[in-house]
Amino acid sequence: MDRDRLLAAAPLLAASIWGGMYVVSKWGFRSIPPLTLAFLRIALGAGVLYIAVRATTPARSFDRSEWRRFAALAVWLTAALSTQFVGTDLTNASQGSLLTVLTPVFMLVLGVTALGEHLTRRKSLGTALATVGTLVVLSGQYDAAALAGGSVSGVALLLFSSLCFAAFSVFAKPLIRRYSALETATYATVLSVPLFGALVPVEFYLDPAAFGSISPSLPVVGAVLYLGLLSTAAAWYCWYKGMEYADASAVGVFFFAQPVVGILLGAVFLREPVGLELLGGGAVLAVGVLLVNTD
Repeated sequence: MDRDRLLAAAPLLAASIWGGMYVVSKWGFRSIPPLTLAFLRIALGAGVLYIAVRATTPARSFDRSEWRRFAALAVWLTAALSTQFVGTDLTNASQGSLLTVLTPVFMLVLGVTALGEHLTRRKSLGTALATVGTLVVLSGQYDAAALAGGSVSGVALLLFSSLCFAAFSVFAKPLIRRYSALETATYATVLSVPLFGALVPVEFYLDPAAFGSISPSLPVVGAVLYLGLLSTAAAWYCWYKGMEYADASAVGVFFFAQPVVGILLGAVFLREPVGLELLGGGAVLAVGVLLVNTD
């Protein structure tokens, strides 16, 4: 049971890796146009995952219905990341934090309604505490008044991105049960590569000047490697691994750790100030995650 509970908490590692993307972005990967960066990230991550699958799992023959399920996950993934990148570009940091708060909520709702997962009082309380704790943390980092400004279309894209990533997470559960987290993450990612690739010429057509600033500097190469190897291959495997041992609605609560890790890494590597909100909100968040994980 202790081993199962430990593996059920694997998404915490994934959320921590995603939190590190905040620091990586400061180190220079924004010099690459967002959708092109997403394609490079996905292509590298898919290659690594495919090599891992071929080396560790037996060859399988999927029927058409299973390939359609993998393809559906690829569509959800493409929609989630592309709208996230574009929505973030149209909004401010305060509005971008909506993505972090709403994704676990959508996962909870989809897990209960689509998969028939049981919503216990302990899980409900834990999720509510984790939500409150995350909002307290974000209030110390971002200007709450800025939520009213910015682009309405950008906020709408972020809301849609939250829903799409929740769907990418929850609807993978049947495939994870039948096969494994590694295989599900691999084939969904591989099938999304051409979808992301199709967005690159569109981005070039809309903003050709952005491609002139791309340079293969060390920070840019390091950022692409981080995004492909860690934020994609390793993180998505850990994210799906948790759903081998826990409900999708319970896994979503670990997503709340992402901004906490990002703020801590920003303080360590970028010398950014940290307020008391991080300590108080982080403590409430930790209690909420503990309640859900021990349900």
